[in-house]
Amino acid sequence: MSSPQSPDRFNEDKASYTVRGSGAPDIDAGVEAIRNVLKTLPTRPGVYRMQDARGDVLYVGKARALKNRVVNYTQVDRLPKRLQRMVSQTRSMTIVTTNSEAEALLLEAQLIKRFRPPYNVLLRDDKSFPFILLREDHAFPRVQKHRGARKYKGRYYGPFASAGSVTRTINALQKLFLLRSCTDSFFANRSRPCLLYQIKRCSAPCVDRIDAAGYADLVRDAQDFLGGKSTAVQKKLGAQMQASADAMDFEQAAVIRDRLKALTFIQGSQAINAEGLGDADIFALATKGGAMCIQAFFIRGGQNWGHRSFFPVHTAEVEEDEVLRSFMAQFYEEVPPPRLVLTDRQPAECELMAQALTERIGAKVRIEVPQRGDRTRLIKQAQRNAVEALDRRLAETTTQAKILEEMVETFGLDGVPDRIEVYDNSHIQGAHALGAMVVAGPEGFRKSAYRKFNIKNPNTAPGDDFAMMREVFERRFGRAQREDPDRDSGEWPDLVLIDGGKGQLSAARTILEDLGIEDVCMIGIAKGPDHGREGREVFHMMDGREVTFPLNHPVLFYLQRLRDEVHRFAIGAHRDKRSKAITVSSLDEVPGIGPSRKKALLMHFGTAKAVKSAALEDLRRAPGVSKAVAQQVYDYFHG
Repeated sequence: MSSPQSPDRFNEDKASYTVRGSGAPDIDAGVEAIRNVLKTLPTRPGVYRMQDARGDVLYVGKARALKNRVVNYTQVDRLPKRLQRMVSQTRSMTIVTTNSEAEALLLEAQLIKRFRPPYNVLLRDDKSFPFILLREDHAFPRVQKHRGARKYKGRYYGPFASAGSVTRTINALQKLFLLRSCTDSFFANRSRPCLLYQIKRCSAPCVDRIDAAGYADLVRDAQDFLGGKSTAVQKKLGAQMQASADAMDFEQAAVIRDRLKALTFIQGSQAINAEGLGDADIFALATKGGAMCIQAFFIRGGQNWGHRSFFPVHTAEVEEDEVLRSFMAQFYEEVPPPRLVLTDRQPAECELMAQALTERIGAKVRIEVPQRGDRTRLIKQAQRNAVEALDRRLAETTTQAKILEEMVETFGLDGVPDRIEVYDNSHIQGAHALGAMVVAGPEGFRKSAYRKFNIKNPNTAPGDDFAMMREVFERRFGRAQREDPDRDSGEWPDLVLIDGGKGQLSAARTILEDLGIEDVCMIGIAKGPDHGREGREVFHMMDGREVTFPLNHPVLFYLQRLRDEVHRFAIGAHRDKRSKAITVSSLDEVPGIGPSRKKALLMHFGTAKAVKSAALEDLRRAPGVSKAVAQQVYDYFHG
């Protein structure tokens, strides 16, 4: 019996342990492993994880009473086929007890997001949601787009359905409230207003065109607008415009008039009218042909902040209300829920879900299924969008399936590839070199599986693409051989695409043969005789054949998309690496010099080179630098 580490959020007042059973590959062995666990199970609330012989998580579930729930898996005849397959693979279980069933529900969602088990309904969405951040750690707060952890002090508004929704809202905030969007360093070094001031999208606090009190008033108006008090903001602007006109300050009145026009345009451009709804999320589910779509609308402050379609996977033999419950639990693992959630049907364990979300934010959360009034109109609109999105998805999937089947026939593949890996290198004359891998499958690009490989071998000559490819392949497939020699995890590629011609393909084949791998199908993509022209690509096969397609062939378009995606990812990763290298300073290597002292030295001397050549007395005169630190810097550079 082992004791794995519990997840960070649930590491107190709980017991976590693993019980292992037999490794025989049949359903009787799975039932026996579960029965072994039952002997030690309590009747407390908690979460259980089913694991196979390798220890990989098959399924995560929660229970009000663990023993009463887990015993059901020993009654195989009463289980659906999906869970029977899961039991037949189960060889061990990990148990985490919790203080309540609501807490178990939150933990279940967290573990599903972490392990992505094959027998759980999964919210497959690789992107985090964007928010608007109104910073509060500066005298003149900045408005900006934000993703990820909330490490900055300020107010976060969201979620928004897409980066485009955030950009449009930030543009509106700039027109309406003239808030700055520049970085603090840009702000600190201005001597005259930038272009945004000239086009009336910033009040130029950087050069004192507005004082702190006036800017704070604009920030409060922006907070009111984002908080749903747009009518109050409109009345305030109207009064200011009238006052300016009465004072014969027609230029200022015209500026306020333009701001009012921007506000009126925003209010009239909402895709749905959610006035009076406050903060709410709206979910509607559609199902067709064995596929499901959940449409989500995000309403904040009575404003529509966009909508997004989700296509959960592993939904076969799962009831729709259970799919909705699992989706909501995983969705709100990342996004803080609003006070009101509207759905087109009641999710399974609706009261428990509401209780868990209430505990999540420390405020009452209601889950409602509208029956009449304006809210039913919103639900119907979400349902219509869900159906239309699912129809588009099914049409795209059908087209994709036909393309993959034609690829099988053209290239002589063993079957429709479930995992396609595409590789490319990126560097500038050998500098900041890296390799990139993108992954695609029948459902599209799998961005969570993308990888970048920093070229670390000191013996690799600058610009040697063959040596770079060798390093990338040795690391990628060497690790696959160590971690998954039986190839049963689904992480081995069915097809590998190499951006290059016959030489690159031959080199890649040699690299894999040196690793003892001879059964991975590879294709090289060369630009063809008209170098650089789209549509003239030549595809080199491992048996020496060369394949070309007509200009408008759908398989050609698909392969071009794969190649363009790996180019985009490789170039983006290279730019990020190069940008980070630009910010690296020789001061970073000086022991005891942190960010604040580094900034003080650079602000005083201007450049790291000037710091390096400065005399000891000059270093001592720098603000924020003690005599001991000055001596340390001087000794480091002068020995």
